Amino acid sequence: MPDDPTPALLSRFNQNIMALGCAIEEIRTWIDQRGSTEVSNRIEAHWAVITGNASFIAETIAELSARCEPEEEIDPED
Repeated sequence: MPDDPTPALLSRFNQNIMALGCAIEEIRTWIDQRGSTEVSNRIEAHWAVITGNASFIAETIAELSARCEPEEEIDPED
């Protein structure tokens, strides 16, 4: 893992945001057309981006969370 995973994490979040936006647009188109298998296939492709990034995002968030945990305080009387 890179020293600072923040850029990669943000990039993946951005991909997810873009994919969600595209999926919503596809749903709007589907509603306008009153149904289409092509639209369903395009939504599935956008959803694949989201699910493909899900594990990476979860793992990176866990890594960042672990790095943010406060170090154990040492009792000066020990």
